[in-house]
Amino acid sequence: MGQAFLASYLIGLREGLEVTLVVSILIAYLVKAGRRRELLPLWGGVAAAVVVAVLFGALLTYTETTLLATTQSRELFEAITSVVAVVLVTWMIFWMRRTARRLKGELTGKLESAIGLGGLAVAGIAFVSVIREGLETALLFYTAAQGATSTLTPLLAITAGIATSVLLGFGLYAGAIRVNLSKFFTVSGVLLIFVAAGIFKYGIHDFQEAGVLPGGDKLAFDITDVLDPSSWYGAAISGMFNITGAPSVLEMIAYVGYLVPVLGVFLWPARTPAGPSRIAAATPPSNPETTQHVAA
Repeated sequence: MGQAFLASYLIGLREGLEVTLVVSILIAYLVKAGRRRELLPLWGGVAAAVVVAVLFGALLTYTETTLLATTQSRELFEAITSVVAVVLVTWMIFWMRRTARRLKGELTGKLESAIGLGGLAVAGIAFVSVIREGLETALLFYTAAQGATSTLTPLLAITAGIATSVLLGFGLYAGAIRVNLSKFFTVSGVLLIFVAAGIFKYGIHDFQEAGVLPGGDKLAFDITDVLDPSSWYGAAISGMFNITGAPSVLEMIAYVGYLVPVLGVFLWPARTPAGPSRIAAATPPSNPETTQHVAA
């Protein structure tokens, strides 16, 4: 198991499934409304969002490898992008929970308004609906892949995660499979918080390497004889959660200081009115059994 494989796969699976469900909502609405001719501009908007997200990821890599001339500047760039990624994923997780019950209504409402304005407006709705997830995926993938022993491994992992999400989304839309998406997104949300804590820890390490923060040589502990980074389990743990055998004191303070409160708030039962969950609403209405099964 290569370093960063599990984290990259989870990012691709989680973010890809969100995009797939959003697109499914839009497609289901157009089909149900008898506006199939608007599907082409919708797919055009989705494709444009994917291209922009890929270009954004390429820009991040190009900036680090080509535009930044010194090791210190590269370390500082990685540190800043890591912190931005942590802020973004934290906001995304709680935004999803807060807006869960009205997401489908918002999407279909905007799409209904766009239909009257023409195909370009429909493409714009699709673009805006997908681009946020796309940019978020690119940034998370870039930061999660830092320190990987091979650049190919995380790329294959996120590709596999996205492919899995597309298959799941298609199966749900076609009614071929039933998945409790409410539980899936809860579990994947917990795992993403661990990934974000690891990214934050790695960012603090980069700040120390760049000389911005002190204490890089002050270790919290050293268990490298137990958690061998060259072993398969050491690489898996490091790749998924960025847990290393000899972290600095400041790294561990950052890791625990983020993980404990964010995880506690995320798992704390939310007070919400009775009604269908966002995940149930996100399931296309063509399969009532699936909708009922995935309700929280």
